[in-house]
Amino acid sequence: MSDKTSYTPDKVWQWNNASGGKFASINRPISGATYDKVLEKGEHPLQLHSLATPNGVKVTIMLEELLALGITEAEYDAYLVNILEGEQFSSGFVEINPNSKIPALVDNSGAEPIRVFESGSILLYLAEKFGKFLPTDIAKRTETLSWLFWNIGSAPYLGGGFGHFYAYAPEKIEYCIDRFAMEAKRQLDVLDKNLAAREYLAGDEYTIADIANFPWYGNLVIGELYNAQTFLDVSAYQHVTRWANAIQARPAVVRGQRVNSWSDDATAVPVRHSAADIDKTFK
Repeated sequence: MSDKTSYTPDKVWQWNNASGGKFASINRPISGATYDKVLEKGEHPLQLHSLATPNGVKVTIMLEELLALGITEAEYDAYLVNILEGEQFSSGFVEINPNSKIPALVDNSGAEPIRVFESGSILLYLAEKFGKFLPTDIAKRTETLSWLFWNIGSAPYLGGGFGHFYAYAPEKIEYCIDRFAMEAKRQLDVLDKNLAAREYLAGDEYTIADIANFPWYGNLVIGELYNAQTFLDVSAYQHVTRWANAIQARPAVVRGQRVNSWSDDATAVPVRHSAADIDKTFK
């Protein structure tokens, strides 16, 4: 352990505006809106306000998978929320997600608008609304939901824990990186052992459990998430790699990862209004 710096917490914690590293300008210990702004609204009942982070990509993959099945009612308008600029603290966004985190969805197809926030909740809502990617058999459904909620409970240790201290923290702290690297590898081992005997996380069927976990763990082993592939020796998790490559090959997954993303010149991809918009952007 090379970091010997000791720290004695104050009796009462005080907010230091300079803390937080890369996210110092938007991190704060209070909730609520910081400025007034009405959210844009498109022509389709489903209105998505998000960004192509792992949690945001969960929802756009789900919507693109539904559209790939020919479910036109899943057509949606997507609006990019620039979290580095604090757009999640607008009055309009806070109205649909009081927690000020992306993604957030509004469904205007009924008599009254329904707001849905938290990525796992949105996946479950869409799966039940359209009757897809969630088995009806009680045992298979339960297994699917177990792996969905496993993701909700585990991913913060990968993102807010390992990812933050390895990639984003203003200084490298050995204890923190070791602590969360250990947990990230333990989680990969959990997935690898499960996938050794299954094609997908909940069995032989592609479900919202896979859609939820792929943007985190799939991109960790075959993508560039935190540029930590060598550090975490992700090639050792062969079953996770096989699973991730199979999901990445799905056209809807490719499309879903593009929506609300950033182009190479750091400009936002235009909002999505039709099934062809996102493909046109990248041609």
